[in-house]
Amino acid sequence: MAHDAELAARVRDAVAGAGDVREVKMFGGLAFMVDDAMVACVSAGGGALLVRVSPGRDADYLGAPGARRAEMGAGRSMGEGWIAVDREALGKDHELRFWMDAVLAHRAERGTDLR
Repeated sequence: MAHDAELAARVRDAVAGAGDVREVKMFGGLAFMVDDAMVACVSAGGGALLVRVSPGRDADYLGAPGARRAEMGAGRSMGEGWIAVDREALGKDHELRFWMDAVLAHRAERGTDLR
């Protein structure tokens, strides 16, 4: 199954100018890398978005509509800072912008620490 091209285009627009941006097929979808660190991935499974956010704000972000702990296979949590967002929670521009602001803030916090 191919990733959600419309959502990928919206993410592409949101990260444009955030640094050295490239796209990589990863996690069964299309990952967006900023300065060699993954910030988001548009899933092939239903158009959901995988985001990498600050682990320190993880609980806050998990309280957002459509957010859940990301899993790498059934029952295998990816851990704090990895969140999957349902497609239904990304329909409006401000909803996607919320998540893109979160991933870019985390990326800026990390600086050159790519872990």
